[in-house]
Amino acid sequence: MRGVKRVFAVFIVLVIAFGVLAFALENQQKTALSFVGWATPSLPVSLFIVVALIIGLLVGPALFFAQRVKKQSANKA
Repeated sequence: MRGVKRVFAVFIVLVIAFGVLAFALENQQKTALSFVGWATPSLPVSLFIVVALIIGLLVGPALFFAQRVKKQSANKA
C-alpha cells in the first residue's frame, strides 16, 4: 500500500511540474512589477508566478508546522 501512495505522490508532482513548465513556456511576455516605490526589471510573467508558487509552497507548510509545534507545546503544559 505504501508503494501505491508513493507512485501516486510522484504522479501528482510530475503533473504539477509539467503544468508549471507549460505555463512558463506559454507566458514569456516581459513585464515589470512595482510595489511601494520598489520596481523590478522587466522579466517574464511566468517567472513572477513561479516564484510566487515556490514561496507559497514553502510558507504554507512552515505555518502548518509552526501551528502544530505551538499546539503540541500547549498540550504539554
